[in-house]
Amino acid sequence: MLTPLDIGEKEFRRSIRGYNEEEVDNFLDKVLKDYEQLYKENLRLKQEFAEMEESLSHYRDLEGTLNKTLVLAQETADELRKNAEKEAEMLYNEARFKGEKIVSAAEAQTAKINEEQRRLIQQTKVFKAQFKAALLSQIELLEEAASGQSLSVEE
Repeated sequence: MLTPLDIGEKEFRRSIRGYNEEEVDNFLDKVLKDYEQLYKENLRLKQEFAEMEESLSHYRDLEGTLNKTLVLAQETADELRKNAEKEAEMLYNEARFKGEKIVSAAEAQTAKINEEQRRLIQQTKVFKAQFKAALLSQIELLEEAASGQSLSVEE
């Protein structure tokens, strides 16, 4: 690519029927000035473009990282949800098992208490019957003793 220095240092050969040297020099000065401006602007734009490409590359990398992070976060959330569901199910099953165990123990205790109550009722009936029989036997003895004494008194 032609540089402003190339244009500034360019010398033309003189010829007899050539162009007006002053006009050519003035025109070349103007071309040099404009070309130098364009050249500097082109360098600036290339620099900006390189910076923007670097920035774009950075943002693409960042986008990739964010996408990976988002996917990882989603997978982690799914895993946590599954683990929470499993733990909740385990806790539910454990609570249900303990509840059934408590109910079963309570039913067994109730059956034991009911059996003890029946046994005590039966013992009470037996005791009442034996006590009644003993009382009747004592009454009979008393009546016999009383009738034996009344016979002795009459005699």
